[in-house]
Amino acid sequence: MKIVIQRVTEASVSIEGEMAGAIKQGLLLLVGVGPDDTADDMAYAVRKIVNMRIFSDQDGKMNLSVQDIKGGILSVSQFTLFADTKKGNRPAFTGAAKPDIASQFYDDFNQELSQFVPVECGVFGADMQVSLVNDGPVTILLDTKNR
Repeated sequence: MKIVIQRVTEASVSIEGEMAGAIKQGLLLLVGVGPDDTADDMAYAVRKIVNMRIFSDQDGKMNLSVQDIKGGILSVSQFTLFADTKKGNRPAFTGAAKPDIASQFYDDFNQELSQFVPVECGVFGADMQVSLVNDGPVTILLDTKNR
């Protein structure tokens, strides 16, 4: 899995002008699923995301997790995180999992996350418009294959 984690003061996702999901303070996740991702990768990602201390405490130090601040998560599928840009000018996306596998994996991932914090989601495979206010900015790339 490749996941871009963005600390936000607010974020939303719309499809054809209709709001699909929105959060206030919390994390916006752009989630890419690879063909070799496993339940172990999912468990690792969930554990890291819900416990990652990237929110400021009363002293201004990044010492609190999304759980600690009672924040939310907006999860958006993002197969383009697996873009291969080595050849030519058109990215290849063959490194991403096939849609039927990735869709189920993404749904399961969001279900696991929702056991810890409120989760809003985009729609897998839809043309989505994402709005956010990146807080900090704090943006972190989590790759479950590089641990």
